[in-house]
Amino acid sequence: MVVGAVAGAVLLPLLAVPAHAGSPTEPAVDLAGVRGVLRSALAQGAPGSMARIDDGGTVYQAAAGVADRGNGRAMSDADRFRIGSVTKTFTAVVLLQLVDEKKLSLDAPVNRYLPGLLPDDRITVRHVLGHRSGLYDYTNDMFAKTVTGFEAVRTKVFTPRDLVKLSLGRARTNAPGAVYSYSNTNFVVAGMLIEKLTGNPVGTEYENRIIGPLKLRDTFYVHPGMEIPGRHARGYLTPDQAGAPLVDATEQTVSWAQSAGALLSSTRDLNTFLSALLGGRLTSAAQLAQMERWMPASGSGQAYGLGLRRRDLSCGISVYGHTGAVQGFYTYAFASKDGKRALAAVANTSNNGLVLNTMLRTLDSAFCGKSVKAVKAPRGKAPVERHEDVAPALTLD
Repeated sequence: MVVGAVAGAVLLPLLAVPAHAGSPTEPAVDLAGVRGVLRSALAQGAPGSMARIDDGGTVYQAAAGVADRGNGRAMSDADRFRIGSVTKTFTAVVLLQLVDEKKLSLDAPVNRYLPGLLPDDRITVRHVLGHRSGLYDYTNDMFAKTVTGFEAVRTKVFTPRDLVKLSLGRARTNAPGAVYSYSNTNFVVAGMLIEKLTGNPVGTEYENRIIGPLKLRDTFYVHPGMEIPGRHARGYLTPDQAGAPLVDATEQTVSWAQSAGALLSSTRDLNTFLSALLGGRLTSAAQLAQMERWMPASGSGQAYGLGLRRRDLSCGISVYGHTGAVQGFYTYAFASKDGKRALAAVANTSNNGLVLNTMLRTLDSAFCGKSVKAVKAPRGKAPVERHEDVAPALTLD
């Protein structure tokens, strides 16, 4: 049952929303709060934004603004988009399935499976999946300049070893296992492990193990193709210079990210995926427990497991999933502990810290059942977003 929808640049009145039919202790979804968040994101520079909440048999939908600035088409729940680092959770699931199949050990050195790849035999598969390897994030340098960095790689096709080599050209950030330090390099290595252990391209393994079994109709790994197939939102990159025009970043290989951030999906498919994962339908209970062995992460109220984030909300509820930032799109995809309530929210812009901070508030509205105050703009010029999943004024990594 769909209980609400908003379309176009002007938010329209909602249909009457029935009381939440779940557990009496579970807060009702605050769809009005979600709508307010989407409205704020538009005011802060996002061309469009949308959110979908799947709560048992009830679907809540809201959308605002445009999916395409060229023709003015309204944002819609049917639109596909680039999910950025939410890809990391898909990658982690495939590797944990391989652990279930006895083809991989989490505490074995990466070099056991990929001899000579890394300069330290102490770096384990677990370290890679939990961002504790110490491998430098090559995207820090790649996107030191937002637009010029993007244009330099938009059409390029890298091999995974190319990307690892870029990382190894810089000093490591910490000793293996010492601390959490977010790095896209880790999940490039994870993709290499998948391909070595299965003999298949990583996209084939996503299809065979997750996309096909869950009947995800909008989820694709098209690398090195540049286009988003079917109906989709266009993504707009905000330049570093204030007042400069947005850059349409929709078409790109995303070869700079690959298994760290190149998947396409929809709000429906992301909710289906997270509900299945947290509901125990994609891995054994033992491997899901490994994903949920939390380590402190940057930013208050956050922890990181293996390709999975935990965020502790204002009402004391914790939610589980991942964030994604790729040129042109910001995504939040999170679900309750049991997977029965899931939220996917996206704005079709990036390099705009105010929008990213604002979209975070969809989590409180979806899971806490209350509105939260708008985030105030920081004084002075916000820092420039340097790489996927890190943005000004909000530490996601």
